[in-house]
Amino acid sequence: MDLSQHLVAFQVIVPLLSAPLALLLRPRGLAWAATTAAAALSFAISLAILQQVLSGQEIYYEMGSWAAPYGIALAVDAFSGLMTIIVSGAALAALLVARQSVDKQIEAERQPLFYSAWLLVMAGLLGIVVSADAFNIFVFMEISSLASYILIAGGPDRWALPAVFKYLIMGTIGATFYLIGVGLIYMMTGTLNLADMADRVSQVTELKPILVAAGFITVGMALKAAVFPLHVWLPNAYTYAPHAVTVFLAACGTKVALYVLLRFDFVVFQPNLAGHEIQFGYFLMPLALLAILIASGVAVFENNLKRLLAYSSVAQIGYILLGASFVNMAGMSAGIMHFFNHALAKGTLFIAVAALAMRMPGLNLSELAGAGRRMPVTMGVFVVGALSLIGVPGTAGFTSKWLLISASLAQGTVGVALVVAILVSSLLAVIYIWRVIEAAYFSGPADSEQAVQEAPLQILIVAVTAAAANIYFGLNASLPLTLAEQSASALLVTAP
Repeated sequence: MDLSQHLVAFQVIVPLLSAPLALLLRPRGLAWAATTAAAALSFAISLAILQQVLSGQEIYYEMGSWAAPYGIALAVDAFSGLMTIIVSGAALAALLVARQSVDKQIEAERQPLFYSAWLLVMAGLLGIVVSADAFNIFVFMEISSLASYILIAGGPDRWALPAVFKYLIMGTIGATFYLIGVGLIYMMTGTLNLADMADRVSQVTELKPILVAAGFITVGMALKAAVFPLHVWLPNAYTYAPHAVTVFLAACGTKVALYVLLRFDFVVFQPNLAGHEIQFGYFLMPLALLAILIASGVAVFENNLKRLLAYSSVAQIGYILLGASFVNMAGMSAGIMHFFNHALAKGTLFIAVAALAMRMPGLNLSELAGAGRRMPVTMGVFVVGALSLIGVPGTAGFTSKWLLISASLAQGTVGVALVVAILVSSLLAVIYIWRVIEAAYFSGPADSEQAVQEAPLQILIVAVTAAAANIYFGLNASLPLTLAEQSASALLVTAP
């Protein structure tokens, strides 16, 4: 039996079936080991799938050999292949950090439930990106959302509970909007398979329900993706979640929602609704600009390190949406490449934050005085991640920002204003990152009064590897660029 043809199904099945196993593993450390093994296997499967995609194959898998639209179908192309790498890679890196971090923040008897929820989040996110069925996207969305509420509430800080409640309310509204939109399309087409749906929408004569569905799905996924100004749940969720959870969700959580938004809009709506690409661009571009400028401005005044980086994430989502709003090859390639580069940079930064918290639990900037001398390797990793976030040449973040600037300049006079906004946001990023650097390196006791107290070796190895990846993909961006261009080409092939 050739198992390679079933890899896309195993991608979801492995973490999904491992979740109840982790719940039963009560001896200390076994739940973490089982969860990490499942994440490593999922990451290996993602790499194998990506190899097939890069060779020119588009994987289409029918569960139980039931043909769509009657059966459940899974599909992987360059875009979904890139997303599986981001999700499984973020989960694995965060779990390697989680062993010591979670032991410090969560009681031993609660850890099996915590790791079981982690696997369900992972299974849900992977299920979303490989599903070719609109309703199953909703099912996986709910699995990942409900389990992520458990992860965020699992920390020791009591402020995590109101943060989770706000996240739950906003997430539920977003999922409800998405489901209403899918219901309207199903009412008009009689199918839930995305490819079949796109074909049948072109035969619908009364398009008003389809237009309403487009509005509901766009707003619903914008809520899930923390698109400005629907981002109010994100800063507190990132701030009060356990540090390892923040590493995981900051790297991939909102990006999966953006993936659904772009996939639905470009596959189902734009080929069939005249002028919809203009509506899409006019709707997203102002929101992207506001996110880039306002969220970066707010980050400048934040004193909590995790909250500062959370607002930075809102701004970075704006970069992705700005590229998508151009509805052309250059802009879409830049936006999709920023999926990968921002996941790499922000994952690195939050890994460094988790390492800092091992020795300096207070993450306010005033409490980080002397961190550069006490934890030189950790702060070195933070600086590399920060340079990538800003977009300094030689780091991964530079490539996608450079592509975005080039795509903006191609827009003519408006493009010059867009480039100015991007540069202003990057300058604001320099300012809020400098505040962290200043606290860590230029304040606190003298060197002679500082003893080096680095984070545990396992966390340091992961942190240094993440920092090295930022530099490697900054110097050799061929893999993410190829995937981004293939993804953009596939999305735009049917767009006007």
